[in-house]
Amino acid sequence: MPTTPTVDPRDPLDGEYCPVPLEFDRLDPATALQRSREFRDDMARRRTVRAFSTEDVPYELIENAVATAATAPSGAHAQPWTFVVVSDPDVKAEVRAAAEEEERRSYESRMPDEWLRALRRLGTDDVKTHLTDAPYVIVAFAQAHYVGPDGYTRKHYYVQESMGIACGLLLASLHRAGLATLTHTPSPMGFLRTILGRPRNERPYLVVPVGYPAPDATVPDITRKDLRDVLVTVAPQHPPAARGEAVRGRGDTARSSTRG
Repeated sequence: MPTTPTVDPRDPLDGEYCPVPLEFDRLDPATALQRSREFRDDMARRRTVRAFSTEDVPYELIENAVATAATAPSGAHAQPWTFVVVSDPDVKAEVRAAAEEEERRSYESRMPDEWLRALRRLGTDDVKTHLTDAPYVIVAFAQAHYVGPDGYTRKHYYVQESMGIACGLLLASLHRAGLATLTHTPSPMGFLRTILGRPRNERPYLVVPVGYPAPDATVPDITRKDLRDVLVTVAPQHPPAARGEAVRGRGDTARSSTRG
């Protein structure tokens, strides 16, 4: 019979299972459907914005969005994230200068032609005014491993997946608060750890400028995939005709916004 390992007091993830009652409010069907549709329609209006107003926004909106992101599920509940909120103009300018240098090199020699062609319709280039115009720039860092005060280390698992979910909640919360965002991933991003003074166990994951759109902001005329192209239903009333064949169910008639 396998032995039960003793709890390591240095590790905040190590401990015995202690269940507590689940707090859950079950909605009536009508309310659930209404809230589902309202959220779907609101998120369908979300657009990636590259031209920001310099107008300030209430900091509590940023704080609430980060708090929402931090509710995301994560591997072993390690919560392997740090969100650095930058509003200092000098620091934003330093981040922009470093990002533009890396982007210039990428556009000139690092990116293959296929990638450049994919970006062409988005209107992107190596000039990153959003990093200084937006009143806030949120930099999400992924913690590759835990480091305790005594130097004890322990690997985090499913870090990329955990960060992706958390950043999705961050973007949704900011949009629901009436703010515009951009997901920016300069490559490489190591300069962010240096400029922002983050420890070696943290790796830059995503840069999110946040604010109000500039009055003359434009967005590319692109479309999102139709729901029928992303939803596959496997249910008893719709058995697959053959193994490996995609089956579409009730999602065939669901409405879907097509704007990107």
